[in-house]
Amino acid sequence: MIKEEHKYSELTSKIIGCAMRVHSALGNGFQEVIYQRALAMEMRDAGLSFSREHEMPVYYKYEQIGRVDFLVEGVVSVELKAITVLEDVHLAQAINYLEAYDLEIGLLINFGARSLQFKRVVNKKFKQKNQGNPNV
Repeated sequence: MIKEEHKYSELTSKIIGCAMRVHSALGNGFQEVIYQRALAMEMRDAGLSFSREHEMPVYYKYEQIGRVDFLVEGVVSVELKAITVLEDVHLAQAINYLEAYDLEIGLLINFGARSLQFKRVVNKKFKQKNQGNPNV
């Protein structure tokens, strides 16, 4: 599924496996929130730690307005869609979220197509915290 040399490959593979089980059971055609609830159940059953509708540090007029559909294990953002076709704008949105939240890896998962669609996204502008510390 995802190459092992990619960062968080095992974690992203587990998330994608959960999404595949949801899509296999529900198919396409539901609203995004239905898939979000089902994916939360699958990830919980898989023993993954996550926060749903996780508030993130994006502010407008001094109010926090940012959120990600899921933040898994504190390191991977997961954005869900339930649309017929993923377009470049959706990929750009997922990358923008990574950059805004300073997260390195994310998944864009679409339940709206006949087959589950997913894309691994990487923040090329990631500012690794503790860059100088080899123990991190």
